[in-house]
Amino acid sequence: MLTASQMILTIAVIVMATILTRFLPYIAFPEGRKIPEFILYLGKVLAPAVFGLLVVYCLRNVDLLTPFSQGGTHGIPEAIALVSVIASFLWKKSMALSIAAGTIVYMILVQAVF
Repeated sequence: MLTASQMILTIAVIVMATILTRFLPYIAFPEGRKIPEFILYLGKVLAPAVFGLLVVYCLRNVDLLTPFSQGGTHGIPEAIALVSVIASFLWKKSMALSIAAGTIVYMILVQAVF
């Protein structure tokens, strides 16, 4: 259990870290100053890279060989959710929508179908 002073210190550190992450881009790249090419490059590649890591993370424990009688689904709900992610991204070009759609489809499948 944390003492009162430890809780206050923890909250203060969280608040400062939040403020820093919110204001740092405005301090580092003020208006009217050219943004470095490397930062522009990171802005283009980081979102797809994180999306790819999310896909790998979500599919890492899929077992295609476990029989249905032992609770295996052969990756069917994961495959359907992955197709819904791809389809929604191709349709709307929105990563947030794609992640939400895939999550919703997957949860419906594992809760109500499989």
